[in-house]
Amino acid sequence: MIELRYLQLCLVEPSAVQAQIIRNELSKLGITRIDVAASGAEALARIRTVPPVDVLLSALYLPDMTGTELIYALRKEAENSDTPFILVSSETKPHYLDPIRQAGTIAILPKPFNQQQLQIAFNSTLSFLNADLEQEALGDLHLEDLKVLLVDDSGTARRHVRKLLEKMGFEHFVEAENGADAIFELQQNRFDLVVTDYNMPEMDGRELTDYIRKHSHQSTIPVLMVSSESNEERLAAVHEAGVSAICDKPFDTEHVRSLLAQMLGH
Repeated sequence: MIELRYLQLCLVEPSAVQAQIIRNELSKLGITRIDVAASGAEALARIRTVPPVDVLLSALYLPDMTGTELIYALRKEAENSDTPFILVSSETKPHYLDPIRQAGTIAILPKPFNQQQLQIAFNSTLSFLNADLEQEALGDLHLEDLKVLLVDDSGTARRHVRKLLEKMGFEHFVEAENGADAIFELQQNRFDLVVTDYNMPEMDGRELTDYIRKHSHQSTIPVLMVSSESNEERLAAVHEAGVSAICDKPFDTEHVRSLLAQMLGH
């Protein structure tokens, strides 16, 4: 099991002053194996060398690219596509943060952040990294026999969620790019779980959930929505449509495991 003191971290921060401040805060958690990269290119070069990088902690604005571009470049790296990514930024506008959420960031930390926020972010990181070692927590559900329908218009987001579910013990997946494609799959196959995004073209997650509950022959199937949606009226409509549970992006691995245990246990 990976522990904080053994984490190999790459800090991507162009400001030497900011990098030192963040290093000091990380050291309070016992994280001392830290390489600093001043640009996105330096960070990508670092993850291709040894020792392997366990997590990237990056600013949003870098001299050669944005943190958004860095995480998407990371997700395209075959050997490093599932490396946890934490963003540190004072940016709050959804327009800038939603693409990073979609790419599967583990956490988004404000700048400046406090020790509690940092601890929560790294608890989520460890939960993700150690998810395959905690399979016994859901072992009695025989996840290896269950079939999952993943629905998201972002291929990057689908890969991130699938990777987490695989680490938990799921083995059988079918993917769909939107609600309309998901309905087709539901008509062709039987599933044990649907994991869907909210915002999608053609048919969104609320409409898909409503269809499943009212028109599908699999009307009782558990539906987990993983979304960055924050509009209270829209979320209320999703609950009314019959979603089993909603999980925020970025999501916490332990929270997802708990929700799955409740839904699949029933």
